[in-house]
Amino acid sequence: MKAQVENLVSEALAAVLKDVDTCTADLSPGIENARDIKFGHFSSNIAMRLAKVLGQKPRDIATQITAALPESDYIAEVSIAGPGFINFKLADAAFHTELNLILQQTEKYGNSDAGAGSKVILEYVSANPTGPLHVGHGRHAAYGACLANLLTATGHHVHQEYYVNDAGRQMDILALSVWLRWLQSQDASIEFPDGAYRGDYVANIAAHLDESIKLTVADASTLFADLPDDAETQLDALIARAREVLGGDQFAAILQLALDNILGDIREDMAEFGAHPDEWFSEKSLTDDGAVQRALDLLAKNNVTYEKKGAIWFRATDYGDEKDRVVVRDNGRTTYFASDIAYHLQKRERGFDLLVDVLGADHHGYIARVKAGMEAMGEPPESLQVELVQFVALFRGDKKMQMSTRSGEFVTLRQLREEVGNDAARLFFVMRSNEQHLDFDLDLAKSSNNENPVYYLQYAHARVCSVMRQLDERQLQWDAAIAQQNLGLLATEHEKLLMLALSRFPEIVLAASEQLAPQHIVHYLKNLAQEFHGYYNAHKFIVDDANLRNARLLLVLATRQVMRNGLTLLGVSAPEQM
Repeated sequence: MKAQVENLVSEALAAVLKDVDTCTADLSPGIENARDIKFGHFSSNIAMRLAKVLGQKPRDIATQITAALPESDYIAEVSIAGPGFINFKLADAAFHTELNLILQQTEKYGNSDAGAGSKVILEYVSANPTGPLHVGHGRHAAYGACLANLLTATGHHVHQEYYVNDAGRQMDILALSVWLRWLQSQDASIEFPDGAYRGDYVANIAAHLDESIKLTVADASTLFADLPDDAETQLDALIARAREVLGGDQFAAILQLALDNILGDIREDMAEFGAHPDEWFSEKSLTDDGAVQRALDLLAKNNVTYEKKGAIWFRATDYGDEKDRVVVRDNGRTTYFASDIAYHLQKRERGFDLLVDVLGADHHGYIARVKAGMEAMGEPPESLQVELVQFVALFRGDKKMQMSTRSGEFVTLRQLREEVGNDAARLFFVMRSNEQHLDFDLDLAKSSNNENPVYYLQYAHARVCSVMRQLDERQLQWDAAIAQQNLGLLATEHEKLLMLALSRFPEIVLAASEQLAPQHIVHYLKNLAQEFHGYYNAHKFIVDDANLRNARLLLVLATRQVMRNGLTLLGVSAPEQM
């Protein structure tokens, strides 16, 4: 209903300002929810914003605007308050129309065409395929999947993508780790290096090496002789020796086996969690199909690279970055940064208007450098929007769980889902802003009481289902025609507050989509559930008066529909019994 009020004010403004030059003025109606509904349901500060432009007192401008408002059955009263606020009180008919609209549109209620078909590529999770997803990745998955739902609901064409880091040093470390575990399984005496991947999953992959790759046991003493003291340098030396002992083909085969195994597990985990990327994009493919070289050639053509000490540098400081960036090392190998900008160029080449990246909070410095690269290649930097997701601290009682992939001491997303369920995991991950740290309370997530937000929301939906079952047990039926004729009977304070809460769902969905903020949906549903539970506890729905009974049942059925729509956007189920 907010949109209808905005349209009315826009029409009034057009009439009032038809002979005035307002090219520099903000003419947005500025409709906001009123802080106290005793003054009305909506308010606007447009008169105060126009005072300087028109050289008039805000209250005088407000008077002109209210006089020019078109007639509407939606508006019961318009008043001017304070220095020039315009307050709007909605008519009961407006809420009754909205109730009927909810039941007519069912799962589409709250949707809009605000996105106007804009093509969005949404990249999220993109965890290195070096181990199972942990609970931190789960927050990325829940957030990204919710964004996809919200953007789709507001008319955007959304393509979901997972960027598979299947090239580079971390994959070499994984292949080395698997091979060393295999050697240990063959009774080779090996002190496993500190920087290698240690999880049980590495040994499980190693156990399958003999099925597809014929290996011979290496001389461990030679393999580990005269290694550097530094842990990371030691890993690089071991990788080089592994390639020499195994040969390039066998090392690559081990790497591919490990990649396929882990990526298969990630795909399955994501799908079970309700996150469904449309494409799993290979980093390696950027080199194979020439995308990286194409980006480098474009930078060179635009004269924004230079050579220094054998390396090729990008003049990132010319585009607002804190320092210039290496794109080709002195050994001829391209950098991760070169792949990153090539990937984003390729996204634009695929025709996407908006590139949304969901990244970890430690990627803050990544934003400026990639935008610099895009601008240098002739792409609008504002087409990239990066959302950073803060870290998750998982608590079991007073104990904080560890999440380190290399050490192997972490709680996987699958383990979390098995313990608390998908619904609790999805809701808990998005009920705070992605920019805030999240303490995940396992005990709360598993509880079956109103302190648990997922239980509280789902219980509101299940309660309506219970009411309808009671109706059947009494051999009564809900009659939509009788309900629509008697909506004027919904006159209690609880009913009015519940109707108001329901009517605000579309504007909340739009705001959550525009701000990429699914927590707005969570907060809205909490308020809606609170209004409904209060109504449920204060009034009977299945009363003897058929007119009142059917009107109240229409209201609670509309509540059930909106609860279900909101939960669906969050990827949370709406159970009929609890």
